[in-house]
Amino acid sequence: MNSSQSAQLRSEITAMPDWLRRPIGKASEISTVQRIIKQRQIHTICEEGHCPNRGECYAQKTATFLLMGPTCTRSCAFCQVDKGHAPMPVDLEEPQKVAEAVQLLGLRYVVLTSVARDDLPDQGAGHFVKTMETIRQLNPETQIEVLTPDFWGGAGAGEKGQRQRIATIVQAKPACFNHNVETVQRLTDPVRRGAKYDRSLRVLSVVKEINPTIPTKSGLMLGHGETTAEVIETMKDLRKVGCDRLTIGQYMRPSLKHLPVQKYWTPEEFNALGSVAWEIGFNHVRSGPLVRSSYHAGEEG
Repeated sequence: MNSSQSAQLRSEITAMPDWLRRPIGKASEISTVQRIIKQRQIHTICEEGHCPNRGECYAQKTATFLLMGPTCTRSCAFCQVDKGHAPMPVDLEEPQKVAEAVQLLGLRYVVLTSVARDDLPDQGAGHFVKTMETIRQLNPETQIEVLTPDFWGGAGAGEKGQRQRIATIVQAKPACFNHNVETVQRLTDPVRRGAKYDRSLRVLSVVKEINPTIPTKSGLMLGHGETTAEVIETMKDLRKVGCDRLTIGQYMRPSLKHLPVQKYWTPEEFNALGSVAWEIGFNHVRSGPLVRSSYHAGEEG
């Protein structure tokens, strides 16, 4: 990083509003989780994405595991997850490792997410299910939420292939099926490279078509230049496909290589959007600057 980049980064950090600054959490709780996942060579999005809430979630016996390695085959312009080179082979022992970590940490609610794996025949849907099954064998009381990619790319891409992959996971009956639209329709192309707005809505729609009893969930990151009207329109689009739960949080630029923040939305603006979300029919809403997809997920069941 050269001197001008360093100056720019310092300027952005200084400009960050006070409401986005918070304690990281108890070091003992964070280090315990870090030690266990490092020993098993597994990953959590809490750590890979440097989530600001990870200490709080760990204390509440909740964590989000990142399956199939830390390297994504997509190149979204907002995401801190590793990208730009070939992903590692899938670790066939990962389901057992994750299940053991859940047991050791005494987790009551687990979120399983993954990088996009367009290189795999089933996009990793079968690996999700295997991990769910193994967790349940060791931790029968633990609830499992999934936060999936869109299952579109690679061999067999298209609506038929996408539906088959989604059905594989739905048949395993997660406590909640989450897929994030991330941003409004107008900004999808620059923010979510390789993703499509309608394709993401279809993920949530297909889940409900296959099993209407499974709660569905999606999330938005604000700060890319969207308007209030566009955010509300996105909420309405999500409700049209039966989405039950919604999270809304502030985008924070991970590095100068990522998209710059166009606006820091205020806590009052988040509260107002949350009220609109309740009014249009979501049955669980989390809206705030530091809210992330899995924030307080265990309270939703």
